[in-house]
Amino acid sequence: MNAPHPLQAPLASNPLAMPMLAPMPAPLKDDDDEINLAEYWDIIIDNRWLIAAITAVAVAAGGAYAYLTPPVYQSNLLIQVEDSKGGAASLLGEAASLFEVKTAASAEMEIIRSRMVIGQAVDNTALYIDARPRLLPVVGDWLARRAEGLSEPMRGYVHGKEHITATVFDVPALLEGTPFTLTLAGAEGAFTLRHPELGEPLAGRVGEPMSRPTPFGPVKLLVTELQARPGAEFELTRHARLAMIEGLQKALKLSEKGRQSGVIDATLQDTDRERLARILNEIGEQYVRQNVERKAAEAQKTLAFLDSQLPQFKQQLTQSEEAYNRFRNQKGTVALDEEAKLILSRSVELQSKLLEAQQKRREMLQRFTGEHPNVKTLDAQIAAWDREIGSLNARVKSMPAVQQDTVRLERDVKVNNALYEQLRGQALQLQLVREGKIGNVRVIDQAALPKKPVQPRKGITLGLALLLGLLGGVGLAIARASFFRGVVNPQEIEARTGLNVYSTIPLSAVERALAKEAKEKQPGLHLLAHTAPQDPAVESLRSLRTSLQFAMLDAPNNRLLITGATPGVGKSFVSANLAAVVASAGKRVLLIDADLRKGHLNQYFGMERASGLSELVTGTIGADQAIRRSVLPGMDFIPTGLLPPNPAELVMSAALANQLAALSADYDMVIIDTAPVLVAADTLTISTLAGTLLLVARSGDTQIGELQESARRLAHAGRRADGVLFNAMDLSRRHYGSYGYRYGAYRYRQYSYASQSSSHGAQRLQ
Repeated sequence: MNAPHPLQAPLASNPLAMPMLAPMPAPLKDDDDEINLAEYWDIIIDNRWLIAAITAVAVAAGGAYAYLTPPVYQSNLLIQVEDSKGGAASLLGEAASLFEVKTAASAEMEIIRSRMVIGQAVDNTALYIDARPRLLPVVGDWLARRAEGLSEPMRGYVHGKEHITATVFDVPALLEGTPFTLTLAGAEGAFTLRHPELGEPLAGRVGEPMSRPTPFGPVKLLVTELQARPGAEFELTRHARLAMIEGLQKALKLSEKGRQSGVIDATLQDTDRERLARILNEIGEQYVRQNVERKAAEAQKTLAFLDSQLPQFKQQLTQSEEAYNRFRNQKGTVALDEEAKLILSRSVELQSKLLEAQQKRREMLQRFTGEHPNVKTLDAQIAAWDREIGSLNARVKSMPAVQQDTVRLERDVKVNNALYEQLRGQALQLQLVREGKIGNVRVIDQAALPKKPVQPRKGITLGLALLLGLLGGVGLAIARASFFRGVVNPQEIEARTGLNVYSTIPLSAVERALAKEAKEKQPGLHLLAHTAPQDPAVESLRSLRTSLQFAMLDAPNNRLLITGATPGVGKSFVSANLAAVVASAGKRVLLIDADLRKGHLNQYFGMERASGLSELVTGTIGADQAIRRSVLPGMDFIPTGLLPPNPAELVMSAALANQLAALSADYDMVIIDTAPVLVAADTLTISTLAGTLLLVARSGDTQIGELQESARRLAHAGRRADGVLFNAMDLSRRHYGSYGYRYGAYRYRQYSYASQSSSHGAQRLQ
């Protein structure tokens, strides 16, 4: 029997004396700032099922969107804005300039998007009437696209080739935008129309106009086509006309093909292929029609002006011809010299240009002011021609009187005749424009019925869903590891808490099976050190046994307290197996289960907890009854006993200190397993009775903050943790490669006890 430790008696004599505050361990500087990719890889491997589940959900959602969402089709038409000076307009000659209305492509695109064009297209296609079968939720559209015939209604829902066409549907303004329900009755073509705001359903028949009064106003409906079986329901909605026009204006995409090509591309998307082609072609037709009507209107306006001017010019021509004939009858034929002929020819030409310019100026003043640049340019030309005509008239006055009269009269006849014929030709050409429906725009390519949808793109959608699922899963796994996972590297404990890691205990697969047997309270020993002494976890405990030989040299007693910050870190596993390892070195060891709240060390030995520490402290039984002798060679054990209702008060009693002092004298080492520090205050009390205190931290579970808080509470109780045991470290994890300069290169080997027999003496604690 060993002598008591020198400092054991003073501690036992006053176990509840208030200790001085122990200093908090100083954190070490963490020099490892490198990003460890292997650690992230381990996080991914550990959370592979979470990542797979998130990816599967994302792919399922993407697949549902790709296959269940109604497909969106796209079609387009091409419109050419021609130059009025070419094409059909060239047949009009000079008259084309009278009504040329060519504008830039950007202006034409705004005309296409105007309510004048879009509104008429909406009216002609009845786009504001939305009539569709009531499909099954979620999968109804997908089934309908693959159906070959009509379906049997299921409480009104259908999933086949049901179809309805309503050409007239007028409802009161208060009911616009709200759905009506049309149900096909049993009789041939009979149906009922219901609305939540209307009391009684409205009856009607396919092909017959229906008009019924309601409290909000009349409801008019004409269903021209309905294909379904009795009981099928349809949803009819009358949208506001202006809202549909504005929606179509936003949806219609217009762009010019090439630069200044005059070719406009009109593109539209819709879920209904036939409606898409119909509305696009109607827009093109309405745009061409308004262009023709605009040109015809301008031609009519100019033609009306010419019709008012032609009689006047006809009268002037008649008067000039009569005056010339009278002169010839009186004077006879007068021969003109070459100068007079040139003056006459030039005068006729200038006078014709002058009269034409004056007429054009009157037309321009109907559209522009006198300050317009075109009007000013024309005024300058008129002034120049007036000056030249005045100069010719001066030369005529120098001629003989007979020649003067001849030149003047003949000039009047020729000028009036040329001007009259020109106006008549323009009038005929304008009549052609008005009656021939000639415009300067045309539809090059009409909208075709699209075959393949542009949305959703199934391959791209599934690929994006897979990528987003993987990224989301990996991101969640990393976030989960960053915010909720415990410490995974022993270096981190030393760097951030200042506590020394005495031993790193590898994760043991055998221990899992033994823990399950112990939890099920199966008989027999369930200690890893007994069942698998060559296990790497047991080897690490042997290394801890050697470390404790030096760590406890300066300890005030031979009592070792093992605890943890929280439950589940493996303190009971460490306590029981460390006791077995120390006992195997030839030392007498006493293992005490002092966790009087949930202690379960007795399960490792297949025995009951009754008659243990709680009864020993209360004096109900003696030490001989509480101690389970030789549970292993050299190892005794005291279970918790019956769990008391007041464990905190029990461990504070002087009886516990006295019993520990008496028991310590009979053993080389007393190992005490206590309740977690952060769960119960029991450990803070018992910690003052132990010479050495070790905290157990579990890899991946224990938080740095938990260790820091445990050390802080122990310091307030006057006790400092001597070190940390890092339990359940998975050495197969790649990120421990960064820790490999200490542990990575070491591999536990299988040794037989026969090969170790020669070295047992060196391994034993002295």
